[in-house]
Amino acid sequence: MRVEGTGLIDRSSPVGFSFDGHLYQGFAGDTLASALMANGVGMVARSFKYHRPRGVMTAGSEEPNALVTLGLEAGQEPNVRATTQELFEGLMARSQNRWPTLDWDLLALNDLAARFLGAGFYYKTFMWPRAFWERLYEPVIRRAAGLGALSGKPNADKYEKAYAHCDLLVIGAGPAGLMTALTAARAGADVILAEEDTRAGGRLNAESFEVDGARGAVWAAEVTAELAAMGNVRIMTRTTVTGAYDQGTYGALEKLGPQMVARAGAPRECFWRITARRAVLAAGAIERPIAFANNDRPGILMAGAVRAYANRWNVVPGRNIAVFGNNDSAHRTAADLIEAGVHVSALIDARHHATCDLDIPFYPGAEVCNAHGRKALEAITVATTSGTQKIRTDALAISGGWNPSVHLTCHMGARPVWNADLEAFVPVAGAIPGLSVAGACQGDFSTRACLESGIAAGRRAAEDLGLTAPDMAAPMAEDSNYDILPLWSVPGRGRAWLDFQNDVTVKDVQQAVAENFRSVEHMKRYTTQGMAPDQGKNSNIGALAVLADATGRGIPETGTTTFRPPFVPVAIAAMGAGAQGAGFAPQRFTTSHKASIQRGAPMIEAGLWYRPSYFPAPGETHWRQSCDREVAMVRNAVGICDVSTLGKIDIQGPDAGKFLDFVYTNTFSTLKTGRTRYGLMLREDGHVMDDGTTARLGEQHYLMTTTTAAAGQVMRHLEFVHQCLCPQLDVRFISVTEQWAQFAVAGPKSRSLLNGLLDQEIDDTGWPFMACGEVSVGEMQARLFRISFSGEHAYELAVPSRYGDAVFRELVARAEAMNGGPYGMEALNVLRIEKGFITHSEIHGRITAFDIGMARMISAKKDCIGKAAAARPGLVDEDREQLVGLKPIGAVKELTAGAHLFNRDDDAIRVNDQGYITSVAFSPTCGHFLGLAFLKNGRARHGEVVRMHDHLRGSVTLCEVHDPVVFDPEGGRVRG
Repeated sequence: MRVEGTGLIDRSSPVGFSFDGHLYQGFAGDTLASALMANGVGMVARSFKYHRPRGVMTAGSEEPNALVTLGLEAGQEPNVRATTQELFEGLMARSQNRWPTLDWDLLALNDLAARFLGAGFYYKTFMWPRAFWERLYEPVIRRAAGLGALSGKPNADKYEKAYAHCDLLVIGAGPAGLMTALTAARAGADVILAEEDTRAGGRLNAESFEVDGARGAVWAAEVTAELAAMGNVRIMTRTTVTGAYDQGTYGALEKLGPQMVARAGAPRECFWRITARRAVLAAGAIERPIAFANNDRPGILMAGAVRAYANRWNVVPGRNIAVFGNNDSAHRTAADLIEAGVHVSALIDARHHATCDLDIPFYPGAEVCNAHGRKALEAITVATTSGTQKIRTDALAISGGWNPSVHLTCHMGARPVWNADLEAFVPVAGAIPGLSVAGACQGDFSTRACLESGIAAGRRAAEDLGLTAPDMAAPMAEDSNYDILPLWSVPGRGRAWLDFQNDVTVKDVQQAVAENFRSVEHMKRYTTQGMAPDQGKNSNIGALAVLADATGRGIPETGTTTFRPPFVPVAIAAMGAGAQGAGFAPQRFTTSHKASIQRGAPMIEAGLWYRPSYFPAPGETHWRQSCDREVAMVRNAVGICDVSTLGKIDIQGPDAGKFLDFVYTNTFSTLKTGRTRYGLMLREDGHVMDDGTTARLGEQHYLMTTTTAAAGQVMRHLEFVHQCLCPQLDVRFISVTEQWAQFAVAGPKSRSLLNGLLDQEIDDTGWPFMACGEVSVGEMQARLFRISFSGEHAYELAVPSRYGDAVFRELVARAEAMNGGPYGMEALNVLRIEKGFITHSEIHGRITAFDIGMARMISAKKDCIGKAAAARPGLVDEDREQLVGLKPIGAVKELTAGAHLFNRDDDAIRVNDQGYITSVAFSPTCGHFLGLAFLKNGRARHGEVVRMHDHLRGSVTLCEVHDPVVFDPEGGRVRG
């Protein structure tokens, strides 16, 4: 099926591959689809629902039919579009959604039962007998449903994630995208040009017309070379921008070329997060089909795709091809086929006024109303003004018009608007902040118009960036008018297909209307139209046009469904790159992570962070040995702990103090500059949300510290309060958790250690307890807070994150010289339990300020969130469970978190439950276990003996109730 021509494949470089176990040969530059077509393989897939034979339909990422599985075993990748898969040596592909073979698929019996499997059949069938659903219906349906499948085995392939920043992101490297990038780059902008194809040029690579006297593909290559030579341009081919997000952020999936993938250890894909000051969408347009009876036969392709295969890959789907359309794209296809030496059996144009100067059978005002054949197209029936006529053909090229690729402009909720001249939806201006549209994506369908649009978009972007773009004239190129006759479906007997991937027909949409699913979103879900991996790129407009006709509405009133990211399917492994084997859970590492690992510290998860549990010393064989040593080290010398994971929120503005007064129970507007205060935050229902310290760094500048676990929750809470409850306050805030590395320096020798490090000396006069301010270490500016979570004389030193690793190592080295060192989460937990400090083990969502003994922190002089709710009688009842301390006094000397408490002589049953233990630790300072617990009327029961029951572990012990604060209850050490 190869034809001669100036294509873009390299016939001197043959490439061997296999499909369904058969060996074939293509050439470098081929896609899997073009290589299969060249080898005469017409049927490449079975449809999702009815298992009808399907062939290649398009030449891009909108392909609904030719989905295949690549590879074997753990590395197999399902649902890969053959139209975008580059051919490489040894490629192994196989068809999917068939059994046992593509040629003989038993599930094709579904097609015979089509009358019983129409739209919404699953809502009406399989309802009885009820017990059959789980035992029979669901297992059978699940086995039959789906397209390709993963192997279920761990995948050893490598994926990467990366970040990029630029002045201008140009999405699409067709004629409009190239001119946009060139204009902005010549103005001095830092440009990223992203193109999903393997080469820049877009439709220019698929057409035969010229630009500036050169073949379109040659001209595109020359412009690409000029851009590549510029130091301020990055060209990213094989990169699809998949989604538009807030603040100029775009997701993009980059696939590596065959040469890179073949290298050992090379990643398969890379998921980019690109932040751009401005962006231009030049994604082109997608050609749409026309629905008629049996229009899904293998051999029926889009007219633009046929031109692409002929002009770029020098291959055609048949030697006797008919062309059908309602616009000039059909005529262009016929002309290119004739130029390639292919016989054109007919040109059918639905427009009555159309003319043709080609020496081929021409049928103006006619329509294709049926296609014949089963596993390959054999003939078509044409309805003319004088009747019907059957024409023998082995391929049919169709063009129902072009839809601008508006998807990315809708990712923030905007809807496109209908353009009656184009019979298509176009983007609405300002749909995505900072994003403009150029070229065919905004309805400029001629090459000349795309070039001019690109220059204008590049100039606007440069001006927005404060740059001056040079004057540029658009190259000479075809500039034909877009003349189209609205035609969505052709009446006739037989099923006419709208959504090829989900097997949705015109009748299905009409049936949805008959059953009152008249909204476009309801129709989508009832019929499953547009819900497949192609997200309705081919089918949406045709389906909603049929819906409009069926409901008696216009297309603008009918509207479109919601386009959501990603624009193309993205592997979870790519988005979660680096997290394979870790459940793809987010992982956050402190700046001291590497140093902690080097010291042999086992890491545990705290929130999303990984923190050291303890730091084993030589000779220590159990974690308790390390923990006890670290506790004693902090109590007697000095210890270093990385506390960077605490949430840090920078709050500024004239009303920052008022804002904090409203979100905290206590007052912060009276806090002096250079001082820190502990604060308690309530939810609207009166329960404790979080606690932490907030420092006043300036007259209008505060820094809030939250717990590690609640950092995200508190940030969301502040946003809600500001936007919804007090939008009149002039205040702004942002999370700076990642910007500062923060280290606790705790112990009697902490001041001495810091005085040997800092440029200025600190003492009790200048740095009393709860003081804060700026300090310096050489040229590094830092912040110092005199606060303590251990009960010891302690400080927290915050430095810019880029210095975190070096500062941690220096602090640890100085501590070790003073008989101290690093301590981990286990020791930190022991220290805070000895001091009676709470964490989210205690403030777990059902606790009030009254329960933890902090009711007096709810100021009587001001209002705050949750104040009224916290005063409800049920939340201040003396019989509520209240925070207490525990120590074991029975034969069993161990306490367990989660165990329940009972009166000494009561049975350990639910009705006698008195409370529960939240935190436990062995205290080397006290020489026994300590626990924090909630006990009914606990504050009045200090000195009483209760019984702990751990039904899960079978542990029972007697406990003495005491004050939560055991170590230094007067606070002399922390203030001394």
